[in-house]
Amino acid sequence: MIDQPRPSRPEDVLADGVDHAEVDGIPARKGTVAAFLRNARRWAEPDIAPSERALLTSAIAGAVPVLRALGLFEVLEVRDPALRALIDAC
Repeated sequence: MIDQPRPSRPEDVLADGVDHAEVDGIPARKGTVAAFLRNARRWAEPDIAPSERALLTSAIAGAVPVLRALGLFEVLEVRDPALRALIDAC
């Protein structure tokens, strides 16, 4: 019987008890994608204080290299033009 390819599961990427992996030489911590999404949603809110936006901008910019290495932006398109510009500038 020929082995059939199967979809990746979370435990295929990071086994239980493992908190990080290296992707193209860039350390990727468990939760990076979820934290990016949470920060991006908050960053896009119109009533956000400038000081909070600055903190979120830094966090988003810090996550972009590993998200690129993971291929996130090859599969998903950022719809918010300002957020897309921020990511493109990183």
